[in-house]
Amino acid sequence: MEKLELLYEGKAKKVYKTSDPSLLIMEFKDDATAFDGKKKGVIEDKGILNCRISTIFFELLGEKGIDTHFVKRLNDREMLVKSVKILPIEVIVRNIAAGSMAKRYGIEEGFELKRPVLEFCLKDDRLGDPMINNYHLIALGIAREEQLKKIEEMAFNVNNILKEYLMAKGILLVDFKLEFGEKDGNILLADEISPDTCRFWDINTKEKLDKDRFRRDLGNIIEAYREVYSRLKN
Repeated sequence: MEKLELLYEGKAKKVYKTSDPSLLIMEFKDDATAFDGKKKGVIEDKGILNCRISTIFFELLGEKGIDTHFVKRLNDREMLVKSVKILPIEVIVRNIAAGSMAKRYGIEEGFELKRPVLEFCLKDDRLGDPMINNYHLIALGIAREEQLKKIEEMAFNVNNILKEYLMAKGILLVDFKLEFGEKDGNILLADEISPDTCRFWDINTKEKLDKDRFRRDLGNIIEAYREVYSRLKN
């Protein structure tokens, strides 16, 4: 498998073409951003830990019957993934009120929701990734109704699987962001699942073990990522 030219570079990852047009190489960077790119930094080894953590989650989800773009981890920073047409939608699942949801509705952070909440956001940095509902997504031609139904079903299944798995590791799954792509008419879970895209809290102390440590200047950022990886691999 030959690694070819850079196809795309985002905030936290680079994507390369390969000699097989159906496969891509995804490289995890150490760059960190928050607040729509207004806050930037570099956290040494973050990319390595996110690649390893995402691998654990993708392998788990694959074993549980969730279709994903993941093929295999190649090295510390790179994974081989299927080439999919990414839908320009961020799918957020929330179990506990935190971050923008707590602020938006004036809820105390840490309030346990009566049931999981699913939110769609339009993936557009220029607009600040605004919330959008399924009626808008269908009306604007961004996604079809059957795609959204499948995405909702998959997102809640992912939530159930990860929540149970992480509970056994002493971690609360507060909320997380997913991205999906389409390949041959099928919806696949794409992107990554890591402390960059999830809120993880220690089940006892409620200590934050995710990118909120960077967003909120809490310090010990890489130590939190290492703690998550340490719990997952044991």
